[in-house]
Amino acid sequence: MQEDFLHHVWLHKKFALESLQTTENQPITIKSVGLPNVNSGPDFFNAQIYIDNQLWVGTVEIHLQSSDWYTHHHEKDPAYDNVILHVVWEHKSEVFRADNSRIPTLVLQPFVHPQILINYKKLKASKNKWIACASQFSAVSDFQISNWLERLYFERLEQKYNPIQKQLLATKQDWEAVMFWQLARGFGAKVNGDAFWSLAKSFPFSVFRKLQNDPIQMEAILFGQSGLLEDDIEDPYFRELKSAYYFLKQKHQLLNFGVLPIQFFRLRPPNFPTIRLAQLVQLYHKNAHLFSKIIQANSYIELQRIFQCSTSDYWHTHYTFKKSSAKRIKPLSKPFVDLLIINSVLPIKYAYQHINGQDQDSIISILKSIPSEQNAIVKGFNALKPISKTALDSQALIELKNKYCDNMKCLQCGIGSVLLNRNA
Repeated sequence: MQEDFLHHVWLHKKFALESLQTTENQPITIKSVGLPNVNSGPDFFNAQIYIDNQLWVGTVEIHLQSSDWYTHHHEKDPAYDNVILHVVWEHKSEVFRADNSRIPTLVLQPFVHPQILINYKKLKASKNKWIACASQFSAVSDFQISNWLERLYFERLEQKYNPIQKQLLATKQDWEAVMFWQLARGFGAKVNGDAFWSLAKSFPFSVFRKLQNDPIQMEAILFGQSGLLEDDIEDPYFRELKSAYYFLKQKHQLLNFGVLPIQFFRLRPPNFPTIRLAQLVQLYHKNAHLFSKIIQANSYIELQRIFQCSTSDYWHTHYTFKKSSAKRIKPLSKPFVDLLIINSVLPIKYAYQHINGQDQDSIISILKSIPSEQNAIVKGFNALKPISKTALDSQALIELKNKYCDNMKCLQCGIGSVLLNRNA
């Protein structure tokens, strides 16, 4: 057994509330179990408990064994002086505060419903399966799963919001620059995401913004800063970009130290970084106020329209500077735009709405309009129960697997909680 089980039982009052008493036979009546403490110190704060008919308000500490109080040296820590009740599974010794006053102890084991303990052991016994609750997952209702997945998605958004918030502070609320960085990472995708991120941050966005009416100079600065213009290639367009970049580099004192190498290896030609950078240029060239458009777009269709762009003419017959190819228009594909919306656009929209006190209904609506992603995690869950229909589902399932299932956080999981409390 682990301590998190006792935390769950205490928080959700999954024990008989009648006839509770301390190890010294003092009657206990719980008015409030308190609130979980996610920081250091006692496990629950603001608890309200009647002990021997006297109301106490303070903190509660939970241990598997009462002797853990001394194992963790709480008797020497003033933060534990206001503990009003010590809740344990097994009682081995009385505990005292720093001033030697005795702390009342409640042994929870006799009062816990037997079924919840059986359910807990069943979850913990499944360590070799893909997820602990694999054999029970299908028993959870669609409604319960759906509610938990929506909450998980916002947990995922919150994690993406934190670095965006730091970037905004560093740029003095330059939303356009931060969005450019986020979009650049998205255009780089898995292989070149970090490289495109370092590229986008290697020069002031204000410089790029001033070039929006001149796509050649926009390409010059991106290709130049990325190191893709360093070769000596006998191609007129390559030489034009190289000349334009040399001028921009001198004018704006550009440096590209710290820009990560761009990768072509194992990429299909339509996903080559040259094509993705050219598409990024056209997105900004065709949308003079891109940030405003994205923030004002409240539907999936509106966002798709914004991202309807291709490349400059040169790239219709090229994938690289070194070789021409058959003419082919190279627009952003719908699946790729979906990924941009999921990974770059919606986190920015969420951050903007969060900071400005706006509701996030449009985010949920947009995400539910995008088909579910297909990856190993989504396929794994769908094999247990076909639940992933939209991008909200697939994003939430990624969060569920990586943050909860892989770390055996069954008792913090909404689905694990349902299974733990079945028939209890």
